Amino acid sequence: MNPIHSESRKIRIAAAVIADASGRLLLVRKRGTSAFMQPGGKIESDEEPVDALVRELREELGLLIDPGTASRLGLFSAKAANEPDSTVEAELFALTFAAQPIESQLAAAAEIEEMIWLDPASAHDIQLAPLTRDVVLRLSGK
Repeated sequence: MNPIHSESRKIRIAAAVIADASGRLLLVRKRGTSAFMQPGGKIESDEEPVDALVRELREELGLLIDPGTASRLGLFSAKAANEPDSTVEAELFALTFAAQPIESQLAAAAEIEEMIWLDPASAHDIQLAPLTRDVVLRLSGK
């Protein structure tokens, strides 16, 4: 059987929009890839999106968060950055760390090779995942 049109595969993820006091966004790049994106990852079949977010932030960045501090921004779709013919369906959550600088709490781990703080005004200087470029920057007003 040779399908003429194949639908793209949907990948359910939970991701964090983390901004510092100056409005820079925390982005990560996975090992072996070139696009920067929000930290987060795939939602397991038995997980609630916020629980997946808590797990992924702990695994990827060593960041421990209280699920009650994550403000749900909504469900958004975009072309997957690293998986051809796939679409991400992302539950986005905003996290604010006004009381303390979080830079000192973060460490790239698991599949994360690099993390950066991006000034949205400099977004044209870096390769961004479609979700970050088309949705997150728009949500942050840039």
